[in-house]
Amino acid sequence: MDILVTNKITGHENEIKEIKDASKRTKSVRLYKRYSVLLKHFDGFNNRKISEMENIDEHTVATYIKNYKANGLDGLNIAHGGGASKKINENQEKIVLETITTKTPEDVGFESKMNWTIELVRQWVLKEFNIKMSHRGIAYVLHRLNLSYTRPTYVLEKADKEKQEKFKNDFEVLKKCLDGLVDTILFEDESMIRDYQAIQKNWFIKGHQRKIPTYGKNAGVKLIGILDYVTGKVYCEEHERYDAQVFQSLLNSVLKEYPKGKIVMILDNARIHHAKLIQPFLTEVKDRLELMFLPPYSPEFNLIEGLWGWLKSSVINNVFYPSLVRVRFAVQKFIKSINMVPTQTIDRLCVRM
Repeated sequence: MDILVTNKITGHENEIKEIKDASKRTKSVRLYKRYSVLLKHFDGFNNRKISEMENIDEHTVATYIKNYKANGLDGLNIAHGGGASKKINENQEKIVLETITTKTPEDVGFESKMNWTIELVRQWVLKEFNIKMSHRGIAYVLHRLNLSYTRPTYVLEKADKEKQEKFKNDFEVLKKCLDGLVDTILFEDESMIRDYQAIQKNWFIKGHQRKIPTYGKNAGVKLIGILDYVTGKVYCEEHERYDAQVFQSLLNSVLKEYPKGKIVMILDNARIHHAKLIQPFLTEVKDRLELMFLPPYSPEFNLIEGLWGWLKSSVINNVFYPSLVRVRFAVQKFIKSINMVPTQTIDRLCVRM
């Protein structure tokens, strides 16, 4: 059996506080991971266990700790190593980025092609710059330009742009309050995880399309959950219904999960979030918990929305579960697994705001 903790390192309270404060301020996922490594080190975890928890190489863990001991927090600003020389220069990369983000393939000569693929980008680079690159090389360039091959999302036409801009500005102010006025920022939402979900693309042998059995019913697991913006921690509860009592129950759970400090919870304008039933409770806990509502018709600003899609694509879609018990188990297992590597959640869900 692995021993999770060796001996907790004591006498470094000021250093630990400095690291925690820095982790709250940073917007860099890489730096946040390095701070997380140090905090686990001071908690007494050995390098091997830290590497498993943070999903990084044990040698990397040792390097972070060694550089911190030598140069403090400045020692964590590790520069990236060199790589192979680039076939296209920075100006050409800027043109690639602008073209992909502002034009369709048809706009630049690929008739009846409205969506960019790696192959189309490769052909366009060859035509535009007379540079021949492999599929893998183009993929690396797109990744370096912070481009991601993801589905677009719908934007509701009823959304008020001015209110959305105000929310963005208010959220920036809220993040600055993490230095002392606010301790925790949470995003809250509800989601129905059905016993069968959408079919999504997958790999299979040509001519042997995979078939997913289904009962054709609408049963499912009703989840209500929170995402911690700073730590990446996810907390979910299952309920039989969504109403004001259930929402107040979640708020009580949140206060127990975070027994100290000021909490700001960001959430949509669902009726249960404004119910008269919960107003006395909110007044009672106003010094500890404050609700910050999203602008109407703006689900893209609720970061936990991405969790539901991640959950469904990971363990629900394309899978037949013979009972709701199996669905519940899959959901709980997924939440447990991502909470073991919270920096992955931060990288995937939190860095865009």
